[in-house]
Amino acid sequence: MDRLIKMLKRHEGVKSHAYKCTAGRWTIGVGRNIDADGGIGLSEEEIDYLLRNDIRRIVDELDGEYPWFKELDSVRKDAIIDIAFNLGATRLRGFKRALAAMSAKDYSTAATEFLDSRWARQVGNRALELADLISCGEYV
Repeated sequence: MDRLIKMLKRHEGVKSHAYKCTAGRWTIGVGRNIDADGGIGLSEEEIDYLLRNDIRRIVDELDGEYPWFKELDSVRKDAIIDIAFNLGATRLRGFKRALAAMSAKDYSTAATEFLDSRWARQVGNRALELADLISCGEYV
């Protein structure tokens, strides 16, 4: 199997980002046709695998940058992970007042600060749900 993998990688090439193949189809990895018109896309298991890896990466970033993150209950952690997933680390850093409130365990203020943003207006109900999770610390 290792020889086959090496040969396929050599023949197909290896791409970490989506690209158009010579036939004009969206492709990723080693020749994986993900084009909506005739491609095989990703299986549910592959989607979950990628998502779990992304969540691990985000948790590592949050753990490394915000000492208070480790101390959060699981519900508030989930909310901050969701926000970081959506915004990315750089844009999340822009929420200085919300992050300061999270550090101070002033979750009501943090929720209000997250809602008082262009991000909240863009994502609508998602922001409302996440602010509720931050504010009350319980899934409703």
